[in-house]
Amino acid sequence: MESRLRIAGQAVQPVLVMFPLGLFTMAVLFDIGNLLGGPAILGALAYWNILAGLLGGILAAVAGAIDLMLVPHGTPAKRVGVLQNLANMGVLILFAVILMLRMRSPERVAGFGLLAVELLALTGSVFGAWYGGELVNRRAATFARAQPGNRTY
Repeated sequence: MESRLRIAGQAVQPVLVMFPLGLFTMAVLFDIGNLLGGPAILGALAYWNILAGLLGGILAAVAGAIDLMLVPHGTPAKRVGVLQNLANMGVLILFAVILMLRMRSPERVAGFGLLAVELLALTGSVFGAWYGGELVNRRAATFARAQPGNRTY
C-alpha cells in the first residue's frame, strides 16, 4: 500500500506512527521503574506519555485512514490495510482504557496488573508497526520489479 498523503515527497503516516510508539515504550519503562521502587514522578511521567501517545496515535490513524481511502476496493492491499488499521485502533483503545484506569488514582500510577496490560498493548503496537513496514517494503519491491526496463539478477 503506497502512501498518498505526502509532505516534501515523504509519506506522512509512517513518520507519525513512530511518535506514539516511542511514547508508549517510554511509558512502560517509566512504570517499570516506578514499580521497582523509583520515585513516584515516574508514574506521572508514564501517564503523560500515554496521553501524548494517544494524541499522536489519533493523528497517525487519521493519516492511515486517508491513505486507505485512496486504495482501490477489492485489492489485497485494501484488505491488509484495513486489518492493519483495525489492529492499530485496537492498540489505541487499549491505551485509552489504561489511561482511564490510571485517572482513578491521584498519583496516576499503575500497578502490576495494569503494567501487564500495557506490555500487551505495547507488543500489539510493535507488531502493527512492524507489519506495516513489511507491507510497504513488500509492495515497494513488487512495484520495482514490475517497472519496465528493470532487470533482476
